[in-house]
Amino acid sequence: MPVSAQIVLFDGFDPLDAIAPFEVLAAGSDALGGDLELELVSAEGPRPVVSGTRGLVLTATATLDPDRAGYVIVPGASGPVDGDPDDGVETIPVLLARFADSAAAPLLRRALDNPEVTVATVCGGGLALAMAGLIEGRHAVTHVLGMDVLEATGVDAVRARVVDDGDLVTAGGVTSGLDLALYLLDRDFGPAIARAVEELFEYERRGTVWRAEGRVPVA
Repeated sequence: MPVSAQIVLFDGFDPLDAIAPFEVLAAGSDALGGDLELELVSAEGPRPVVSGTRGLVLTATATLDPDRAGYVIVPGASGPVDGDPDDGVETIPVLLARFADSAAAPLLRRALDNPEVTVATVCGGGLALAMAGLIEGRHAVTHVLGMDVLEATGVDAVRARVVDDGDLVTAGGVTSGLDLALYLLDRDFGPAIARAVEELFEYERRGTVWRAEGRVPVA
């Protein structure tokens, strides 16, 4: 049975956070002969979803299903970093907090509780999970500007390009969605598949994937 990859859209999402892993995993599916199925989803079901970048719209074609084995990938948000929400400024923290308080939160909790699902995040997606109280005590990364907030929620924040905490795999800034998806292909399907996609995209993964194992550097 093909593995599912559900990429979760929400109002104000960052387009590259969603499209980078979508394209990498789509190419990986081709290399696997179709054994990876991709879908853009939302907590509310099929609908056009407006991103935070110049009104770009992507269409969610299904409802996020936490019971489907595979990946659930959560992007971050796009918008201004600073501004007064009381003046109607839709800052990234406002967008992430709204998503964390939406119908997506209980679905993502169920996904995290499902041993057949790996939840992955790009950029502010990790911070959104933290704001929803879903990853306290876990190892994770988010965009560099959100690391202090991530730590404040009780997450063990790790400054790495990609952090593998088992069924939770998180990635840093916006371009790290490429590295995240390539790592998932390598981890779960093997290096030949990941390498084939790297060659097709003319892109090589950046950074060391952090895992809670091995020796610790001497201070």
